[in-house]
Formats: sequence, structure tokens, C-alpha cells
Amino acid sequence: MTKRGTGLSAAVLASAALVLSGCGAPPEEGGSSAAPSAVDYTGCIVSDAGGFDDRSFNQSSYEGLKKAEEDLGIKTKEAESQAETDFGPNVDSMVQAGCDMVLTVGFLLGDVTKEAAKDNPDTNFAIVDYSDPEFSDNVKPIVYDTAQAAFMAGYAAAGMSQTGKVATYGGLNIPTVTIFMDGFADGVAYYNEQKGKNVELLGWNKESQNGTFNGGFDNQGKGKTDTQNFINEGADVIMPVAGPVGLGTLDAVIEANEGKPAEEQVKVVWVDSDGYETAGKAEEYILTSVMKLMGQAVEEVISTDVEGKFDSSPYVGTLENGGVALAPFHDFDSKVPADLKKELDEIKAGIISGDIKVESKASPK
Repeated sequence: MTKRGTGLSAAVLASAALVLSGCGAPPEEGGSSAAPSAVDYTGCIVSDAGGFDDRSFNQSSYEGLKKAEEDLGIKTKEAESQAETDFGPNVDSMVQAGCDMVLTVGFLLGDVTKEAAKDNPDTNFAIVDYSDPEFSDNVKPIVYDTAQAAFMAGYAAAGMSQTGKVATYGGLNIPTVTIFMDGFADGVAYYNEQKGKNVELLGWNKESQNGTFNGGFDNQGKGKTDTQNFINEGADVIMPVAGPVGLGTLDAVIEANEGKPAEEQVKVVWVDSDGYETAGKAEEYILTSVMKLMGQAVEEVISTDVEGKFDSSPYVGTLENGGVALAPFHDFDSKVPADLKKELDEIKAGIISGDIKVESKASPK
């Protein structure tokens, strides 16, 4: 096993030149079209129970690994978890397979990753959505201040609501979920403050940190039921923070919108990826998405490791460095008022400058 690949082409070295550390920018999309030389390096990934086709953070991270395979000429291995009991065995299997880096995806793999890294100091690890000050120096956290982009989504949702009620719910009450809900709540509150309105948020109380949770990331039927309940209470913009459970929200919205005029239809805010591109259905009802650019960060972490420049300082994705973002409005672009778009641009600038404070207990420190 080697930490430095041999035979790297100049094009590959150029694509790996940006070292990702601290709050640095994620890599640019695209890259050289030259075929990479073979590299004696194996990058591996372990999913959480959502699997690599969750249309959310597992899938985005997996796509980052496969992009590194294409761009850098590395070999890859993968282990897809079906349940939490798979986490430890799957991580161990990747270590035993001789992986140079093992990428684990999700908050729930934090403890397993920490122990595996301590036990295997010659293997580098990276983990998406988890950081721990007790990590050994062969672990690189990849974390995101998603409250910043969720703040913008909450403001947009309040601005587009016709009923004066919006909603959110989560898979589990864990920091990587509640950070979205906190930001969304603050964005709705900021809209009310700026406009003298009283748009109500269902499903989450930021002050008490209590709200509606699905109990996991796989029960799409419950996601549909929770969404139907919100719609019955009058919510017309809903943000599920529950991975593939959000597909149940889309099912409920499809049914609720049947026969309704456009101005009365329920809209969805997706999370992690651009749901318009990834959800696979009901795209016409997705107002926008709160994105974490995970694939880009994953590829860059691997690139720096291939170069022998691995470092353990956390990557923190923000609005400023492009690690988090509000997705385009796509089919709603012509329906979102110009004034609202301008206000969102001003909010983004204010968050980046620090003039607008976005705070969540779950924000990366």
C-alpha cells in the first residue's frame, strides 16, 4: 500500500494542485480531458443505511469517489450498509482490502470511524458530516455549515407561501439534520421580521430543539404521512431532511396537487443535492434545494492524498467557499418575484460578510 501514486501525468498533478484544508474552496468542476495514468492507490467508501442511491448525501459522496476514479486513474472499492450493524464490519472490510483511504458517509459512522482510524494508523480516513476533536491525525472531517444555505431556503419558502404556513421534518434528531431545520427556521423568522409578516413554521421549534422526526432514513411511507399531515394543517412549502424518506414527501405532494391551480400547489425544498436533478420525480414541484457540494470535496480530499499531502484539518463548507449553496429555482424561476431574488442575493452577501448572523447549535465549530 502506498500513499504516493507513481506515474502521475502532469494533467493529473494539475487537477490535484488545490489543497483542501480549513475552510478552503472546493474544487472547480470539470478538468482535463486527458486520460490519467494508472495510479497505485485505492480509494474506498462505506455508506450509511441510506445506500448509494439515496438521491442525497450518500449518492453525492459516492459520485465524488467515482469522479476521482475517472480523473485520477485510481482504483475504488465500496461497501453499502443496509443497517447500523453493518457499519463496523464494512469499515473493517475496506481496511483489510488494502484501501489507502476509507471514506465513511454520515454522522452515524462517527464512532466506528474514530475507532478504526486509531486501530489502523497507516490508513487514512475521511468522514462526511462528522467531526470529533478526539479524531486521530489520520482522519479528515468533511463538514458543512448548511444552516447558512437553509436560512436562504427558509426565507424563500416564506416568501413563496400562499397560506402563511411552511413546514420541515427530519429523519433523526441529530446535528446533521437539525442544522438544516435551524437555518430554515431562522430564515422564516427573518422574513417575518423584515416584512412584518407572521408566516408559521410547522414541524420544528428551534428554541426547544423539538419537532417532527421520522425515526430514520428509510420509511418513505411515514414521510408521506408526515407530509400529508402538514398539508392538512395548511403548509404549502415543505422541507424534508431525511434522505430518501423525502421521496415520500414528493408522493404526498403529487397527490395533493392533482387538479389544483398552480398558485395553490404545495412546493418542496429538497436537501443535500439539487433535488430537481436527483429526485427522479415531481421535479415540477421542487422550489429549490439546500445543497452540500459533497462530491467536489470528496474528490479533492482524495486528490490531495494521492499527492501525499493529506492533512487532518476539517473542511468546512460555507456559502463563502461554495461548499453549500441554494440551488436554482428551475421551473419556478419565472414564478419567483424579482424582488425576492434580489433579497436572497442580499441575504447571501450579508451572511458571507457577517452582517447577518446564522447560528445553530449544530454548526461546525
